[in-house]
Order: sequence, then structure tokens, then C-alpha cells
Amino acid sequence: MIVRKPSREELDELRWIANLQFRGYGDVIVPDDIEIAYSPSTFKIRYLLLNNRIYMSMRASDYRFILHLPAGLTMNNTIPHPLLRVYVDSKYSVFIVKGGNVFSKHVVLADPEIKPGDEVLVVDYDTCRLIGVGKAVKPGYAIPIYSWGEAVRMRETIGE
Repeated sequence: MIVRKPSREELDELRWIANLQFRGYGDVIVPDDIEIAYSPSTFKIRYLLLNNRIYMSMRASDYRFILHLPAGLTMNNTIPHPLLRVYVDSKYSVFIVKGGNVFSKHVVLADPEIKPGDEVLVVDYDTCRLIGVGKAVKPGYAIPIYSWGEAVRMRETIGE
């Protein structure tokens, strides 16, 4: 991987993409002090690095961001609740932290504007602490209604 600081234009473009994907909060999500890692063969951006840790990944096929825990922590502390969040009953948090996926029966509340395939934050309902990040499987309005099936496929949890 080729790692370097982004130019002002690249930083603006990354924030613009994040604005589209995360409902206008790209300026908050993409900090000034990130570094970008390029693929040496395609020269496409693959990772955003913060303090030499993967902050977010970028899918080369459609230029969508993939959340990792550092970005999830930043988003949970800055974006107003309940945007982009799925709230889980506290008694299931331990199961999810150990690597389990979120099922609809575990969910107390979800942002109704979540679409299947969106990157979401999974949060403990009682403490509002981040449990992990993942990809929504069902639409947000349907997640708390149904008591069956997978709601969020977890990518990373705080226990890993």
C-alpha cells in the first residue's frame, strides 16, 4: 500500500462522499489529520488511516465507506442520536460483543431511515455506548417491528 497525506481536493472529495453516505455529516466524520492508503496496482483509495490505524475502508467498486471501530466511536460521539444507529437491549450486548450478529428480537429502537446495506452503529440502549459497527440487513423501520431474522451483520465489535 502507498500511504500519504491527502491533498485538499482529495480531502474535500472524501468528505463529499461521506456527506452523501452519512446524511450530511462528512465534515465531522473525515478529520483533517487522516492519511490515505492507495492500492499499488489500481491507485484507488483503499483505507483512511488515523494514528496508523484503519479508520475507514473504501470499497473500490462503488466508493462507499466501510466503517471500522475508530470511525464508529467518532460518529457515536458527534452525530445526534438516533441517526444511523440500531439500539440493542442491554441483556444481549454481551452476546454481540463476543462476535454475534444482531437479530431483530434484540433491537429496541432503530433509525427508521436505515436502508438494507447501510453502514450502521450498534449501540447499547441503556448506556448509549458503542457495541460495534456493521451492515444493516433490513430497513430501519422494520427492524424493531419483526421479531425474527438478522437485522445487522456485525463487522467489528469492541470486544475484538
